[in-house]
Amino acid sequence: MSDYSQKVTSSFNERMRLIRLRRKKENLRFWDEFRIIPRWLIVLVIVLFLLAQGIALLVNLSAPQRGDQIFPPELKYDPVLASLALAGIVTAVSLVLAAFIFLIAYVNRDAKRRGMHVALWTLLALLLSWPFPFLGVIIYFLLREPLPYPCPQCGNSVGARFNFCPNCKCNLHPSCPQCKREIAETDKFCPYCGNDLKTATDAEPAMRTPT
Repeated sequence: MSDYSQKVTSSFNERMRLIRLRRKKENLRFWDEFRIIPRWLIVLVIVLFLLAQGIALLVNLSAPQRGDQIFPPELKYDPVLASLALAGIVTAVSLVLAAFIFLIAYVNRDAKRRGMHVALWTLLALLLSWPFPFLGVIIYFLLREPLPYPCPQCGNSVGARFNFCPNCKCNLHPSCPQCKREIAETDKFCPYCGNDLKTATDAEPAMRTPT
């Protein structure tokens, strides 16, 4: 049982290592990623923010007429400062809520372009974020698949789970010639058996050269 657990752990660690290496090649930029959030959602959040500010201001300034105190009570004799303080509180709360809404929308769109289960990951990001804020989004960022990338041989777009390019049959997951375990393109030595990959790569063309 312990051997099986070790194999599962080793396989998981190997997969996560390769995923991390492939993610480094994505070169994502904040504004490019922000653009995948639907524009209608951004406009809706802005409109709701302005409505919240307007309603909070009207309710606060009309408080003396209803026999209530202006918030915060310490500034009840200065409505202007009280309104500014309330606007700051509403803005801070709105920023947190807007960030959460935009991140959920990002998970939804990003999961689709990475070939992941859109509904499942969106639901998990929502459910896991209620007891611990943003926990579901953090888990998604840690476990998400790399983006589809161009085949190094023909340039055709291939998924991160593909072993071979469906267009030219290029091997997308090179393996160590000694232990046959999967390696990354940037590895100089096999992380499992220590084999010198550069020497093995240089030896292959020499073996194919006709005598």
